[in-house]
Amino acid sequence: MKVSQLDIIKEFFINNPNRDIKHSEVVDWVTEEFKKRTGNVFRDPDRGIRSLSQKGFLIKVAKGVYRYDPEFVKNRELEDFTSSQKKQILERDNYKCVICGKGRKEGVELHIDHIKPKDFGGKAIVDNGQTLCAQHNFIKKNFKQTETGKKMFIRLYELAKQENDDTLIKFCTEILEVFERNNINGHIEWNK
Repeated sequence: MKVSQLDIIKEFFINNPNRDIKHSEVVDWVTEEFKKRTGNVFRDPDRGIRSLSQKGFLIKVAKGVYRYDPEFVKNRELEDFTSSQKKQILERDNYKCVICGKGRKEGVELHIDHIKPKDFGGKAIVDNGQTLCAQHNFIKKNFKQTETGKKMFIRLYELAKQENDDTLIKFCTEILEVFERNNINGHIEWNK
């Protein structure tokens, strides 16, 4: 029986349910096991792991850490917003992107986004939803909301430095120092 690379990754996670597993442990096992069973080299286990996470088979717990939860996989389809929830979120947000304020009047495509992404276990409840324009939804991707915010303030800080805008530099510095003081998203580097 021919075994695929994704089958090997799934097998590893199914045999290790409800455990936060570092990327390196998965890669080591699947590359060795694939070579043993097929005689071939597993070329890109990273892509396979990401693919399974994006499809809802795995939960991305943190950067490079994944978990297989059989209940999450079984209930994955329940975590999409219903039409009624989408309508409530759009109405609450006045049919405008919560980041840039643009909406249908400006001809902007609007998306209903999970504030806490589904990949991190975010639920499809109105309080976890927000209206984003297509551009800001694309930028956010599956980052945690705080990651998106920190990156935005870093970009704003760098722009303010280029323009020698002392007021904006001070404002962004204060906010970014709050991220640092509270050890929020330390993996995102801010070069002062």
